[in-house]
Amino acid sequence: MRTIAKCLATTSLVLVTAALASPSWAADVDATSAIDTVTVYPDGATVTRVIAIDLTSGDSTLVAKDFPLSLDPSSLRVEGEAGAKLTIGTIDARPPRAAPPVNLPELDKRIEALKDERADLQGAIDAAAARRKFAQRFAEASPAGLGEKGEARPITEWRAAFTAVAEEVAAAETAIRDAARKQREIDRQIAQLEADRAAKPPSKLEVRIDVASAAATKATLRVTYAVRNARWLPLYDARLDTGAKDRKPQLELIRRAEVTQSTGEDWSNVALGVSTVRIARGGSAPELNSLVARYPQVPKPQADMAMPSSAPMQRQMQLFAGKKEEAPEPRERADEQQAVAEIGDFQATFKIPGHVSLGAAEGAKSLRIASMSVPADLAVRAAPVLDPTAFLEASFKQTDDATLLPGKVAIYRDGVFVGRGKLSASAKDDIVRLGFGADDKVKIERAVLKRNEGSAGLIVTTSKTDERAFKTTVRNGHDFPIHVAIEDQLPVSENEEIVVEMLPATTPPTAKDIRDKRGVLEWSFDAKPGEVKDINFAWRARWPKDKSMVIAPSG
Repeated sequence: MRTIAKCLATTSLVLVTAALASPSWAADVDATSAIDTVTVYPDGATVTRVIAIDLTSGDSTLVAKDFPLSLDPSSLRVEGEAGAKLTIGTIDARPPRAAPPVNLPELDKRIEALKDERADLQGAIDAAAARRKFAQRFAEASPAGLGEKGEARPITEWRAAFTAVAEEVAAAETAIRDAARKQREIDRQIAQLEADRAAKPPSKLEVRIDVASAAATKATLRVTYAVRNARWLPLYDARLDTGAKDRKPQLELIRRAEVTQSTGEDWSNVALGVSTVRIARGGSAPELNSLVARYPQVPKPQADMAMPSSAPMQRQMQLFAGKKEEAPEPRERADEQQAVAEIGDFQATFKIPGHVSLGAAEGAKSLRIASMSVPADLAVRAAPVLDPTAFLEASFKQTDDATLLPGKVAIYRDGVFVGRGKLSASAKDDIVRLGFGADDKVKIERAVLKRNEGSAGLIVTTSKTDERAFKTTVRNGHDFPIHVAIEDQLPVSENEEIVVEMLPATTPPTAKDIRDKRGVLEWSFDAKPGEVKDINFAWRARWPKDKSMVIAPSG
C-alpha cells in the first residue's frame, strides 16, 4: 500500500470584495462548504467552514456560494491540507451576480397570455355595464303604467315590466362581479410571474479561492471568518445548602452561556465554544487629545438643522427550553453536560462537549459551561432605614481561574427558587457575596428616639441644628448563632459651613464607608440563639441660621 504524504497548504494573499478577478488560466470549480466549528464571543463569533474537494493538477479557482452575507471579508483566512503540494493564492469574497431566470421566454409568454385574458374580461365588464345602463334608462324613460293611447295598463303588465328590468340589471351586475374577481386573480398571477422573471438579490456570499496543486489530489480546506450578529451572555445558578448540625453550608455556582445568533446561516451539528475575548473593542487603547482651559465663546446663531438619528435594532430573544419528558418511575438523576475550559493569562474559552445546533434568529439557547462547589459563610444583612427585612447572605471565595463575568443569577435556597440577583465581575480569590432571600426568623425593628430642629448659640442665635437619634433592635429567632450586619447612614457634608457629627450615644460602628460609599456605616456581630441586641445611632447637623439645608441621597 502506498502512503501519500500530507502537505500543509498556506495562504499567500487575502483580498476582499474589491479584489482583482481571478487569473484567466484558473478554471472555476464549484465547491460546497459545511460549518464545522463556531466560537462565540460576547460581541461576535468566529466560524470555520470545511471544504472537501478533489483537485486536478495545476491551477484552479474554487467557487463556494454558500457563505453568509454578514461575514467580515477582511477576516477571511484559509488553511488546509492535501496529498500533494498545495498553494493557496488570492481569496476573494463578493456577492454573486443576480442571474435572470433560465425560463425567461416561457414566463414572458404566460404573462402575455394572462394580460390578453384580462383584456377580454375587461371587454365583458364594459358590455355588461352598458346593458345595465340601458335597462336603467329604459325604466326611467318608459312609464310602465300607461298604454300607447294613455290608457291604464293592467297591473300584471306592470309587474312583468318591473321583473324584466330587474332581471336585466341583476344579470349585468353578476357578470361584472364575476369578471372583476377573475381579473383580481389574474393580477395576482401576473405579479408573481413578474417577481419570478426579475433577477433575485443574492442571499449568500460567493467566496473564490485560487489554489495551485502539484498533482491531482484530495484536499481539505478550512475557511475561517468573523461575523458580528452573534453573542453570548453569562448566566448563573446559585444553589445554597444552608447546612445542618452535621454539615456546613455549601454553595454550588453553575455557569451558563446564553447564546444567540442572527448571522443568516444555521449552525447545525457544530462544535461550539464560548470565549471571554471581546473582538469589537479593537486592539489598542484610545488616544487622548489635549484639554484646553479658556473662556467660553459666544455661540453664533444658526438655523436649526434636523439631525438624523438612528437606533440599533436589538432582537429580543426568547430563552430556548426543551420539553421535559415525564419518567414513568423514579430513576437516577441526569447529569447536565459541562464544557471543557481552556484558561489562559488573558482569556478563557469553554468548549461545549458534543455538537450543538442553533438556527439563525432561532432564539437563545442556554448551555452549561462550568460549575464549582465551595464552602459558604452565612450572615444576615439588613438596612432597616429602608426595609426592616433581614436578608440571608452567603459569601464565598472565588476559586476558579476563569474570571466570573457580570451576569444575572437564579437564586436557590435549599432547593427552592427564591428570586434573581446580579453577579459582579470577580477574579480568582475575590470574595463574592450573594443574597438568598428573606430570613423570617431574624426580626429587626428601627425606632426614632429623637428628632429636634432648632437654633443654637449663646445669647444670640448663630446657627440652626437638626438632631436625630434611632434605636435598632435585632432578635435572633434561630436555635443556632448567626452573624448579623446592620447598615445605616450618617449624612455627609460637602460644604464647610454645614457640620455633621456623630453623637456619643451612638453604639460604635464596626465599619465605616463600606463599599466605598461615604457615610454608610455597619454594625456586625454574632447573635446567639434567642439573643436580643440594641444598636443606638445619633447624629447632629449644624448650619448658618440664614440658610436652608436639606438632606437628600447623593446623585
